[in-house]
Amino acid sequence: MRSGDQMLKQIVDKSALDADFRQKLLTDPKSTISAELGISIPESMEIKVHESDMQTVHLALPPDPNLTEEQLEAISAGLCCCW
Repeated sequence: MRSGDQMLKQIVDKSALDADFRQKLLTDPKSTISAELGISIPESMEIKVHESDMQTVHLALPPDPNLTEEQLEAISAGLCCCW
């Protein structure tokens, strides 16, 4: 099984080489990632892709460490993945 870092690297590497893939990531990230990695992404999960440029920096914070009981259950059931 691939780690989240490996999956992220695969997506980022392909987006650097394939302009059509990159555009699909920006317009429909969930379907594009699901198809590329051959994984099912839960309906409840939202994926946002941001394209950086020389004037804009995007900072992604890790999930809040104060998880709810529902979030803990989803993680333990394998319904959540964090990159």
